[in-house]
Amino acid sequence: MTKNLKSLTVSLGCALSTFGALAAFAPAAHAAGTLSAQDAWVRWLPNDLPAAGYVTLKNDGDLPVDLVGVSSDAYGMVMLHQTVSNGSTQKMIMVHKATVPAHGTLAIAPGGYHLMLEKAKHKVAPGDTVNVKLQFSDGETLDTPFAVKPPAGQ
Repeated sequence: MTKNLKSLTVSLGCALSTFGALAAFAPAAHAAGTLSAQDAWVRWLPNDLPAAGYVTLKNDGDLPVDLVGVSSDAYGMVMLHQTVSNGSTQKMIMVHKATVPAHGTLAIAPGGYHLMLEKAKHKVAPGDTVNVKLQFSDGETLDTPFAVKPPAGQ
């Protein structure tokens, strides 16, 4: 009985030791709360024209994370777009994700990635604040206030 108990103890110790060594080489999981949004604003346009949203996303985590969804109670439709240059022309294309690098930032800014906010559900004007929900591939969401600014203002 004592011999079997010692054998079991040694086996258990080896298994735990092996598991610990394997865990040291496993990729780190993305910890909740490592994403933040800064300098969020909307470029308002008159006459129910689509507005553009901009924000800097910061990832303090050890793994890259994708922005995979955007929505707002203030707008009927919010999409992630990217401005792409082709020689002397530029066009906007809808994209389904944008990557926030590990220990880095993603600028959603004029001339690059931007949010297209369409079909305002109520009157939105400069000076207002609208909330935009940002959804990420790791399940984290950020409900972010965006300051509404006039077309020329940033």
